[in-house]
Amino acid sequence: MDSGYKEDLAYIHDVGFGTFATQSAPGLLEILRQKGIEKGLIVDLGCGSGIWAKALTEAGYDVLGIDISDAMIDLARKKAPKANFQTASLVRVELPKCDAITSIGECLNYQFDEHGLGEIQQLFARIYEALRPGGLFIFDILQPGSLTVSNPHQIYYEGEEWAILLEKEEDKKTSTLTRKMTIFRQVGELYRKSAEIHRVRLYKSAEIAKELRQVGFRVRIIRGYGELTFRKAHVGFIATKIA
Repeated sequence: MDSGYKEDLAYIHDVGFGTFATQSAPGLLEILRQKGIEKGLIVDLGCGSGIWAKALTEAGYDVLGIDISDAMIDLARKKAPKANFQTASLVRVELPKCDAITSIGECLNYQFDEHGLGEIQQLFARIYEALRPGGLFIFDILQPGSLTVSNPHQIYYEGEEWAILLEKEEDKKTSTLTRKMTIFRQVGELYRKSAEIHRVRLYKSAEIAKELRQVGFRVRIIRGYGELTFRKAHVGFIATKIA
């Protein structure tokens, strides 16, 4: 089991790519409130650096954040000190009784702990069991067809004291997206170089909705969180445990 998001990439993801979680938070909070969930325990699967966990605690919720990356958990504990965090596989962790479960930013696609649709179905069943009647499971996934430019595709990002060269390649036969990253982070006067490879299993929204319904959820497919609109091949779900 490879945790991914080692120290340098976790830091860069937080400072350079936290916009999605930040912009998602208002819409996610509105979904919870519209469903009458204004307090209680929220479990965040794939909590990353704790941006969404912080928004939840500031809104008065109790939070348990789960992430497979020790470096992400270290950042999350500093960012959201009122929340609780645990390093674990999000598809295999034991889930407590709770009012809602979220998984924001394509977390269920990542193959740090290799899994397929069978393990996803088992996770959905455990989530359904953990939720209180009327509880919500809110999450998003990446579908096939996310690369709309060249395949493979290279792109370069840089910020203050960091840079990343990213190559993305989608294998349509295996429904897998591979992200190869060469990472540079300034340490003192020098730059430290590292590399990570992330493999992402791509799921179709119809098959995910089918698995959710089979375990008892009422399912609504969404194209964004509040004012945040998903990009191509990115889709979200609001799954409700029927009381």
